[in-house]
Amino acid sequence: MNPLTLPIPLSVLAILTFGALLVEARRASRNERAQRSRGGVEPADDVYKIMRVAYPGAFLSMFAEGAVRGAPPATVLLAGAGVFAAAKILKWWAILSLGPFWTFRVIVVPGAPLTVKGPYRWLRHPNYVGVMGELAGVAAAAGAPVSGSLAVVAFGALMIKRIAVEERALRNRVDRPADPKRRLTP
Repeated sequence: MNPLTLPIPLSVLAILTFGALLVEARRASRNERAQRSRGGVEPADDVYKIMRVAYPGAFLSMFAEGAVRGAPPATVLLAGAGVFAAAKILKWWAILSLGPFWTFRVIVVPGAPLTVKGPYRWLRHPNYVGVMGELAGVAAAAGAPVSGSLAVVAFGALMIKRIAVEERALRNRVDRPADPKRRLTP
């Protein structure tokens, strides 16, 4: 087997992964323009510039490691694909619940209501839970224990910073509720 080619199941997963990423990027871009036109404000200290390279790069590195190592056992591949699918479902439930407010960037529109429907009823950041599931699922399905572990840890660290930026941006909204203990949900 050529070490730079993916087995068919991994090729399909790679196409699904990057295809979904392109769909999400288009939706995010459209929503970002709309939010800015409504007066949306983006914090200057967001880690988006790093995330926009690290996220697809993480998947690319996992598929490359999978190509070199060869496909994992079928049970691991299927379990990873299942985790990825469940994570994608959660992520898209969050995306659809946020509607036009979902973006790759942190953009807060003054006066916009906070979302408390869908998975936001139970999880503070369901989109980010989905993203971590996507990374873990692809790591398992691709048979990429090294790059997968590094991707989860590195991207997890970026998301911790991202969540802090997002929470601060929502807390500092001019129109925020007076109760500081109220749970802020993007």
